[in-house]
Amino acid sequence: MKLENGVADISASLPSKTLITLKVNGTEKQMEIAPWTTLLDALREYLDLTGTKKGCDHGQCGACTILVDGKRINSCLTLAIMKDDAEVTTIEGLAQGEVLHPLQQAFIEHDAFQCGYCTPGQICSAVGLMAEGRAETADDIRELMSGNICRCGAYPNIVAAIQEVIQTGERKAEQ
Repeated sequence: MKLENGVADISASLPSKTLITLKVNGTEKQMEIAPWTTLLDALREYLDLTGTKKGCDHGQCGACTILVDGKRINSCLTLAIMKDDAEVTTIEGLAQGEVLHPLQQAFIEHDAFQCGYCTPGQICSAVGLMAEGRAETADDIRELMSGNICRCGAYPNIVAAIQEVIQTGERKAEQ
C-alpha cells in the first residue's frame, strides 16, 4: 500500500471487475461488473431491465424493489456481488407470457397508479408481502407497504388491488 500525501492508495489492490452469475426472471445471466455495482445498476445497465426504477438511490422510496430468492429488497442498497448465484425476479419476470401476474392485473383494474413510476416497485413489494403471509387487514397492508412511496397518492387503490388478490387467493385455496 502506497501513501500519497498521507493518504493510503488501496485502489491498486481492488479488483476492477468480478464475474457473477444471477438467475434473472428464470434465465441465468453472467456479468462482469465492478465490485461496487449495485444490483439496481446491474439490472438496468448490464441487463437492460429498466422496469426497476432508480428513485432516491438511498433505500427510502421503494421504487427499486425487486424479489431476491422470493424476498423483497431495495436493489439500490444491495451490491450485485452480494447476490452472486441468487434468483432475482423483476417486474419484467412476473407475467407468464401474455398473461399478467394477478397483482399486475389488479393494479390495472383498480387504477392503482397515476404516473406509474413507483408501480414496478409497488407490485414487486406486494408480491413479496403476499409471500410473507402477514397481511390480513388493510392496515396490515398499509404498514407492510410503507417502504414504497407513491408521490401521486394512489395508496387507496394500491391497497384495494392487493386486498383483492389476497382475498382471491384465499378463495382459490379454499376450493
